[in-house]
Amino acid sequence: MATLRRLREVPRHLLVCEKSNFGHDKSRHRHLVETHYYNYRVSFLIPECGILSKELKDLVMGFGPYYFVKHLPLYELITHEFINTFVKKGSCYALTYNTNIDEDNTVALLPNGKLILSLDKDTYEETGLQGRPSQYSGRKTMRFIVSIDLMDLSSNLDSKKYKRVSWAFKEKKPLKFDFLLAWHQTGAEGSTMMSYFSGYGIQEHQPKIALSTTPDLRCPVLRSGLLGGEPEAACSAHELFDWLGAVFSHADLNNEPYNFVSTYCCPQPSAVVAQASLCSVTGFLLPERICVLLEQLCRYFDEPKLAPWVTLSVQGFADSPVSWRESEHGFQKGGEHLYNFVIFNNRDYWLQMAVGADDDCPP
Repeated sequence: MATLRRLREVPRHLLVCEKSNFGHDKSRHRHLVETHYYNYRVSFLIPECGILSKELKDLVMGFGPYYFVKHLPLYELITHEFINTFVKKGSCYALTYNTNIDEDNTVALLPNGKLILSLDKDTYEETGLQGRPSQYSGRKTMRFIVSIDLMDLSSNLDSKKYKRVSWAFKEKKPLKFDFLLAWHQTGAEGSTMMSYFSGYGIQEHQPKIALSTTPDLRCPVLRSGLLGGEPEAACSAHELFDWLGAVFSHADLNNEPYNFVSTYCCPQPSAVVAQASLCSVTGFLLPERICVLLEQLCRYFDEPKLAPWVTLSVQGFADSPVSWRESEHGFQKGGEHLYNFVIFNNRDYWLQMAVGADDDCPP
């Protein structure tokens, strides 16, 4: 019975909301985007818009590429050549693909040069590396986190530390994974990563783009200064967050009596817009690109527009070892870690950050 009760329990979800202005010196918007490293989907909604501007279209089409490598030995990511070619000369991202964070061994290479390993107990003991127990292991520790600073590791290839890590990955416990890879460097040739990993059957991929226009969309009424909303005047940030989830899921929001799938409808007060543009980009998406898109959406109101606000939503990979920065990420029943910007026409913004049960509070 106790097990049944636990299964019925709703897992903890945490939503943090704050408001600021893009012009403020202490605005955290850029830092929050840059430190959310592993992004699976980016979506933006623009009310009273039928056709995207050329600038927005060009940004959406320019998100890629990223790469997929099968059965890549983990040792390849700690070689002096790899660190010098990619880690020290730009922002290099790597994430194991098709691995479950609560069941499998997973690895992530952060753009600051940290290699994060989330290992089960047996693998951790076999590698012989030093780490710490996962904070989401429960009473009996069955998972460990290992962090390796590649910048520090490569500074002395003759050090005992480098030799130990190299021996662990190359001889004692050779690990291979399917990896998603991406590299950001201004002016770098895109073929560099393709040629470097040519011996492993590397594949180049472009993000998938979905564009749609929704006519007569009922939208919540928002006031930038009323984050918590006000009865009969404006909806709250929490109400907007729920509504956006329904819109991005293409749910029917009419609350018709014959609809047995969803009875959800737009919160009140609301207003109908003639049309709204919705765009979603899916792939291995770099925060540097998302920063540029956010800046472009901020400039959307440089000229007068009918829309009082636009939104930008970003979802992280459910099975990445980290959420923001180096904060450990778990899955439990959802694995969500995401954020959303509501950008107002006076350059005010709301920032909403959400995580699931196995996550620290967003930064």
